[in-house]
Amino acid sequence: MPNYPKSLICEDTNTQHLIIHGQGVFLFKTTPDTSSCSFILSSSDKKVKLNVIFTESSIRVVNLETDEPYIDKNNKSGLVSLSGAYFWFSLDSQNQKFYAGVGEPRMENASYKYEFPIPLLEGNKLALESLSTLTFSDSLQPLKLLRDPITQRVPLYVKDVNHLTMNDVALGGIMPSANLNAINQKLYACVSGERFVLDDPDFPEFSKAIEYSIATPGLWCNRRLLEKATEFNKDKPNIKETYLRITLGLNNGESPGIPYVMEIWPVGHYSPVHNHAFANAVIRVLHGSIHVKLFPFLCDSPSSVPEFASADFKKDDVTWISENLNQVHQLKNLESNTDTCITIQCYMYSKKDLKHYDYFDYLDSDVKIQQYEPDSDMDFISFKNLMKTEWNNRPKSKVDYMSMFNEMTSKFKKNVLSSIP
Repeated sequence: MPNYPKSLICEDTNTQHLIIHGQGVFLFKTTPDTSSCSFILSSSDKKVKLNVIFTESSIRVVNLETDEPYIDKNNKSGLVSLSGAYFWFSLDSQNQKFYAGVGEPRMENASYKYEFPIPLLEGNKLALESLSTLTFSDSLQPLKLLRDPITQRVPLYVKDVNHLTMNDVALGGIMPSANLNAINQKLYACVSGERFVLDDPDFPEFSKAIEYSIATPGLWCNRRLLEKATEFNKDKPNIKETYLRITLGLNNGESPGIPYVMEIWPVGHYSPVHNHAFANAVIRVLHGSIHVKLFPFLCDSPSSVPEFASADFKKDDVTWISENLNQVHQLKNLESNTDTCITIQCYMYSKKDLKHYDYFDYLDSDVKIQQYEPDSDMDFISFKNLMKTEWNNRPKSKVDYMSMFNEMTSKFKKNVLSSIP
């Protein structure tokens, strides 16, 4: 069987060819101030032609040979003028379905859905399978072609073969690690092992030591979090919008920043909404739990865009990011949690990515896009040794460290806010 690529960057022409006849997803942008655009899907002999039309109020498909419209009665939107928006159309001849939407190409972002009536399945299947070519005007900017059509929701949770059940596969709620792309399979194999743990025999109190360092004024984690209060908003200090980045290894030029990062999230702390430079990533929770919100695209328009999904990941749960999916998110250790969350994040560019954009773009407090260059607060070995020292030098009385930390951050916010004109 030919080794068809999973995706292709579109050429700078007005004609594109599907990776496999009769299936795939077409991603595109429009020129500024465009209120409508269209493209034609056709067979090589031109006997089958579909006109796909996006307007501000609708998406529709018309068979140009029969003039039959394929209408989704629930569809009320199409093009949007929001910053960062892009659009997609999915052709699925095997299941006789069309989907279209805005932002990441996935079921949750579909605003147009059409399924052919059952009596017409065989005839339409043959016709749809013959579709191979896209043509369009200059008002449409082609971005990418994906080989596989949208068929179902894409799971966020990853399990390996030893934990995957038949129910998991049948219900479609779990991503088998073998179904990750090749880069993410590699990353998953590096951080999913049973011995890849925080509290190891070398330092079984590691997580407690981190909690202690966060909660105790003057210790390293506590001081460093305070120092980072203006990291994402220079003029608006926010201690809650901070987390620590402890790096493992060196930057080998294959990822935005050092590829392996242990991130430390005190209770109530969160990241800004941000993307990931089209890199692949695997995230595993080592301690506590983290709440993740997913967004269709990074938008700095005043009306912005809401999340389309959210999920909570607890200790040993694993999730993922690819160049096309789960790219824009926000992480938070919810106030209802009691433990600091500690995760391991690992990143790598796709092999065909030759640009290597080295920044995570994020939204600041004014909803403006800014660049963040992934950095390191300390390397892992030095950090672990420092936590051992702080832990071994602690007073041996019983102290409620998190109450201390919460009281300290409250005083910090009050003092900082009162100093701002």
